[in-house]
Amino acid sequence: MDLKILQQSVDNWINNHGVRYFDELTNMAQLSEEVGEVARIIARRYGEQSEKESDKNKDLGEELADVIFVAVCLANQTGVDLQASFEKKLVKKASRDHERHHSNPKLKP
Repeated sequence: MDLKILQQSVDNWINNHGVRYFDELTNMAQLSEEVGEVARIIARRYGEQSEKESDKNKDLGEELADVIFVAVCLANQTGVDLQASFEKKLVKKASRDHERHHSNPKLKP
């Protein structure tokens, strides 16, 4: 999905199903909460911590989608064009990180 379409879809959802955007500080707190839920799943499912029985049915994809949704809300309410920002970031990462990652002995197969 195009990020512009994603941003518009979230805005449409807010306008049709929500009352309004939560304020930026509330959304920042929500984003932290959602990232914490992703971290909990990763730590227990893929890390060394044991997974509680009650956590085994948690859907990682759904939790990642929650992170994206709240991040898009923050972008929308602060006037950030995620498509332009993401494209700019990819160019920056490609030029800055290409050689660094290829020459990193820790990443060699």
